[in-house]
This record gives sequence, structure tokens and C-alpha cells, in this order.
Amino acid sequence: MNIRKILVSQPTPSSTKSPYFDIAEKYGIEVVFRPFIRVESISSKDFRQQRIQLAEYTAVIFTAKTAIDHFFKICEEMRVTVPETMKYFCTTETIALYLQKYIVYRKRKIFFGKSGKVDDLIPSINKHSGEKYIVPISDVHVDDSTHILDTLKVECVKAVMYRTVSNDFAPEEAFDYDMLIFFSPNGVNALLKNFPNFDQGDICIGAFGASTAKSVKEAGLRLDIEAPRPEAPSMTAALDLFLKDKIKKEKK
Repeated sequence: MNIRKILVSQPTPSSTKSPYFDIAEKYGIEVVFRPFIRVESISSKDFRQQRIQLAEYTAVIFTAKTAIDHFFKICEEMRVTVPETMKYFCTTETIALYLQKYIVYRKRKIFFGKSGKVDDLIPSINKHSGEKYIVPISDVHVDDSTHILDTLKVECVKAVMYRTVSNDFAPEEAFDYDMLIFFSPNGVNALLKNFPNFDQGDICIGAFGASTAKSVKEAGLRLDIEAPRPEAPSMTAALDLFLKDKIKKEKK
């Protein structure tokens, strides 16, 4: 099981300081960023079919940067002006800071959690129970992290604002990877769509998130790396530990 080339199913990092580049240099391996899926906006026509009046909502809950992009895109296409009084609830500070792409951060009401889970936002949401909440999601929303919102005594609607589709491989595109790393069940599904007769063999598979790991196993594939976990809170930390352990075993 010699790891020479790893496919990370995410877009290429915008910064050269990504931990993946450090791992590639540390272990002398090649890391290729190639998403198995891509996100597309839904049309304003499709959005209207949901019969959701954006102007009626006074607070929005974001669970990803992608949701922010498509929320403001839909608002622009629908010619809805996002009011100065809009409140923003984000599952992480990183997502909250991303709002600066669209709003003047210091002048808005912004709340964020620490763990990346909607649960962290519950105290803040309860303090603002009089707001009308909207949650932008994908058409194949498989993460049940927002289900807790259904139990709260607040007015909340989940609005499909973007769709996730398979980013198909071209016939001439090489598939010579020793490891595949996934970050969503959709990525696993896209692998099987592109390669219905996929034979894992010695190819290692890593998964970030419980739902992704579950999808790997349900597909009958071997899961070699899983994150987050206490000793590896990130995928890069888990990958580093895996490669380090592999080298130790090879030296014995």
C-alpha cells in the first residue's frame, strides 16, 4: 500500500499555506485537488416554485460559505434588498467572516458557534425567538444538522437555493490515485456514478464527517481514515497521522 498520489475531493486551496501542501512536502507525495461534485445555482424560476417570500424573513442561518454565496445571488436575481436589520447566525466564525464579501460586517447583527454545529446557535436563536428564520440549503440536503431547528419554537423555513451535481470525469482523464479523500456523501455517490465498477483494491479512502464515513461503508468500500476524532480534529491531521503510522510500520 504505497501512497504516492492523493486525490482530495475539494477545490484547490486559495492559499499556499494549506496544510495539504505541507503534508505533500513532508512525505514527498503528490496531492491533487479535484472535486467529485460541483454546486450550481437554482434559477429564480425554480426558487419561486417554493413560494418563499424572501422579504418576509428577518434572520438567516448559514451552515456553509456556499450557502452565503447563493443566498445573496438569489436575492439579487429576485431583486430583493437585504435589509440593514437582517440578523445572521453562522455555525462557525469562518463562515461568519465570509459575510464580509457581501455586507459591512461591523454594522450587522452576527452570531456564530464554535463547533460547526447548529446546536451552538440555539441559545442565540432562542434570545431572538421573534425573528423569522430562513436556512439556505442544497437540493440534496443530507446533513441532518438543521433538524434541531424543527424542535424550536421559532418560525423557520429551509429554502433550496443551490443544487449539487456530479463533476464527471472525462474519458481521457487519468485515475491513478493511491488515496481518495471525501467530504460528503455526494462525493462518494459521484465516485460510483463515474466508476460503477469501481474496485478499491489497495486504494485508501478517507472520509470527513460521520455521514460521509457512513456512505463509504454503505457503498461496500473500506474506510482507512476517518475524521474528525479527538486526536485528529481535521482531515489533514488524520492524514498526517495515517502517513506517519504507515511509515513506522514499514520500518519494522
